[in-house]
Amino acid sequence: MWRFLAGVGSALALVAAGLFLFRSNAATEKLPPPPAMAAAMPEADAALPDDSPAATARTREQKRFDRYDKDRDGRITRDEYLASRRKAYTKLDTNGDGRLSFDEWAAKTATKFTTADKGRDGALDSAEFATTAVKRKPKRRVECPPATTTADDS
Repeated sequence: MWRFLAGVGSALALVAAGLFLFRSNAATEKLPPPPAMAAAMPEADAALPDDSPAATARTREQKRFDRYDKDRDGRITRDEYLASRRKAYTKLDTNGDGRLSFDEWAAKTATKFTTADKGRDGALDSAEFATTAVKRKPKRRVECPPATTTADDS
C-alpha cells in the first residue's frame, strides 16, 4: 500500500513541477531592429506591386470533387462516382465475363513475382524480393533562382 501512495505522491509532484516550469516566463533575448530597407534601396519600392498575389480559391476537396463530377452539374451521381472503379475492374477482368477469378485478380502480383524470380526456383531471396518494392515518384523539387548580390552585400 505504501508503494501505491509513494507512486501517487511522485506523480503529483511531477505534475506540479511541470506546471511550475511551463508557466514560468522564459527570458527572451531582445533582437536589434531590422535595417531600414526602404531608405537603403528606394528603387526596390517602385518594382513591388501594390497587392500580393492571391492563392487559388479552390481547395483540394473542391478539385477532388471536380475530378468525379464529369458532367459539371455540381452533383456526383452514382455512375460518376463508380466510373473509376469500373475502369479498374475492367482492366482486371481479362476474359470479359463480368466476374473476377482469383487468377485474374492476382495476375499483376503473379507477374511481378515471376519477373522478380530471376533464379526460376519458385522462391524469392532477399535480393530478388527487393526488386518488388513499389517505385514511388519523387516529390517535385522546386528550384529557386540564385540569390542576387547588391553592392551593399560585397
